[in-house]
Amino acid sequence: MTTITKHPPATARKAPRRSKPGLRMAKLRDFRIALLFILPALIGLVVFSLVPTIRGIYLSFTEYSILGEPTWIGLDNYTAVFKDDLFWNAMAVTLQYVAINIVFQTVIALGLALLMHRVAKSTFIRGALLLPFLVANVIVALLWFWMLDYQIGIVNEFISWLGLPRVAFFGSEQWAIPTIAFVNVWRHMGYTALLIFAGLQAIPRHVYEVASLDGASPTRTFWSITMPLLRPVLVLVLVVTVIGSFQVFDTVAVTTQGGPVNATRVIQMYIYQKAFGESDFGYASALSVILFVILALVAFVQMKFLKGNESDLD
Repeated sequence: MTTITKHPPATARKAPRRSKPGLRMAKLRDFRIALLFILPALIGLVVFSLVPTIRGIYLSFTEYSILGEPTWIGLDNYTAVFKDDLFWNAMAVTLQYVAINIVFQTVIALGLALLMHRVAKSTFIRGALLLPFLVANVIVALLWFWMLDYQIGIVNEFISWLGLPRVAFFGSEQWAIPTIAFVNVWRHMGYTALLIFAGLQAIPRHVYEVASLDGASPTRTFWSITMPLLRPVLVLVLVVTVIGSFQVFDTVAVTTQGGPVNATRVIQMYIYQKAFGESDFGYASALSVILFVILALVAFVQMKFLKGNESDLD
């Protein structure tokens, strides 16, 4: 009588276990391959970000012009900053710009995102909103600078045609900062709207369906469902927008260069003028370090108190 030996099917056979030395060698090989891929970006990060940051922190404790060697002076630059009236004026101007930019950009972007989510389904329209962001900031600033020119700008020509007095948008202490904020809102609102739109797409549709069955009005649905579930994205938008607003420079440099008087001398413009206008790189470095600390604290406070890492979907 022939005995038939049954073998387990191939799918049921256990894969041979790899020994610990072999597993370590495989992980080491994977790490080397991964390191090879990230090495170009890592070199760029070290050369263009990490090294300049460390050197800038060092220079903030020195008296340094580009024509001489750094001289260690300790905390003198920092004590001088807090006694500097121009620094406090620059911070006040920057905060004014940040407040205007954040409020209008966030509100307009949220409105555009809601329209894209519920009304405008066309990919072309969504892409068109992003076009201003794809144009260089310097070109956008020049475009609006000419359009808003007091003498020959098309906007003032239209205002004059209506019988109203012309407005010195960039030449008036009253209008300069709101105008610069408007230019940057126009450029960035499409990109911000797309970020918020992506957050709206992530909200499950069944949540809205349940609210509709319960008889919730569109207004109640917006405040009770959309806004809470959109919080992580809105916090991200606020953090990115606030940091970007504090670093405004291009638009001011192209249009007003800090004037009229000191009405648009934001902190970045003041740092630039100290470094390249007065060759006081040590003092400018101290200003940069203070700005870095302020931005880090602002981002931390926003993430902590707005609970940007939490979602009501969990």
